[in-house]
Amino acid sequence: MAFEISDACVACGACEAQCPVGAISMGDGKFEIDAEKCINCGGCAGACPTGAIEEA
Repeated sequence: MAFEISDACVACGACEAQCPVGAISMGDGKFEIDAEKCINCGGCAGACPTGAIEEA
């Protein structure tokens, strides 16, 4: 299962910088994770200052 970014995202970009496979990109007002690219490493969740990223 991939991780998901909730509406608590403040679009700081911390998660995008931590993704080793480039699965995170800016969406409509918040970052989004491409579930097909996500390798479920959890680096993004650990980097998120608002706790907006959780396992789906």
